[in-house]
Amino acid sequence: MDLDDLEIFRAVVREGGVTRAADRLHRVPSNVTTRIKQFEERIGHSLFRR
Repeated sequence: MDLDDLEIFRAVVREGGVTRAADRLHRVPSNVTTRIKQFEERIGHSLFRR
């Protein structure tokens, strides 16, 4: 598990969405989405409803 993954996950939860989390983290939304999906694959669980 990567600390960046946890930081991104936490930002999405706190901000209430990928777009706002991306703004806070100074990343593009597609990067945040990709990182969340990769994190979910590594842990073997879905973290958000889509």
